[in-house]
Amino acid sequence: MTVNHWVAGSSPARGAKLQRDCYLRPKIKKMASRLFNPNSEEPFTLSRSRVDNFLECPRCFYLTNRLGIARPSSFPFNLNNAVDELLKNEFDGYRKKQKPHPIQVENNLNAIPYEHPELDNWRESLRNGVKRYHETTNLILRGGIDDVWIDKKTNQLIVVDYKATSKKGEVTLDADWQIGYKRQVEFYQWLFRGNSFDVSDTAYFVYCNGIKDKSEFNNRLEFKVKLIPYIGNDQWIEPTLKDLKYCLLAEEPPKSADNCNYCRYVTKNLTV
Repeated sequence: MTVNHWVAGSSPARGAKLQRDCYLRPKIKKMASRLFNPNSEEPFTLSRSRVDNFLECPRCFYLTNRLGIARPSSFPFNLNNAVDELLKNEFDGYRKKQKPHPIQVENNLNAIPYEHPELDNWRESLRNGVKRYHETTNLILRGGIDDVWIDKKTNQLIVVDYKATSKKGEVTLDADWQIGYKRQVEFYQWLFRGNSFDVSDTAYFVYCNGIKDKSEFNNRLEFKVKLIPYIGNDQWIEPTLKDLKYCLLAEEPPKSADNCNYCRYVTKNLTV
């Protein structure tokens, strides 16, 4: 949520200027070293979330990567992050023993957590992750995974993502907004394939649903955990990267996506 904070005795215009100074200038300064330079021959690195940003709104993507004007940061999902870390610790215990986790056994999967010396780097989303160089666009793409398993029969890698929520009923992947979840695992599959790994088309979501109908808290938050398979298709990635590179090379920012709330807010705010 973004609000205008006016200084006492100042005008709305003055307040808007202060807001721009406070929010935009530090972002531009902070991101200056990571901006795309159309005259550079060096590969430009983009994270999975930046690619998703392009699909959501090309204008926001351009402003972020060419001009350093990023969208406002969202609040951290601390409880979700805690669930992620605990799941990683739990699966890592079975990884060390090279034994299947109970959820793999319960779902009749002939798989175990995959052991690899680069796993910590693959999980590090801010600076590392799984990386792949895309020669056609001269881009380096990267993404930080939650987990990866291996099918003991086929020796294919299985991309796994952890999700946490709290809702009534069963968790599914049926909501329109969950297309982002599907693109996420498809992008990871594509990254691994670009590093010469044999990757299963089927990814899995370890989906944790917080239980809210308990009579007491007792210092404990309990979850129902469901393993949801998803058959990925990464065919959208190649054409998306070509469109994305064309966008980066343009001299002017493209139009906003019709459903971009960020652009809609800025446009509306400028008319006040």
